Amino acid sequence: MEEIKLSRIDDAFQTLEYPIDADAAAAELEGITLLLADGERDLGELVGRTDRDRFESVDDLETELHNVLPREAVGEPYQSEGEG
Repeated sequence: MEEIKLSRIDDAFQTLEYPIDADAAAAELEGITLLLADGERDLGELVGRTDRDRFESVDDLETELHNVLPREAVGEPYQSEGEG
């Protein structure tokens, strides 16, 4: 099973051909584990939760993904990895 950090999410999204239907994107990304500050989630499942029917670009998909992530998943505001 592939795992990917949120900071590297565009690597996974760049493997898709755009424009792409949301269902197709979710199916392609299913089984990839997204590592988050509060645990892990299936990337395909998260993409399937977006409100969009279609994504035009990597940026489009990334923006929509951030809309469905719980705030806790991305860590505290202004906190970067390695600080603490």
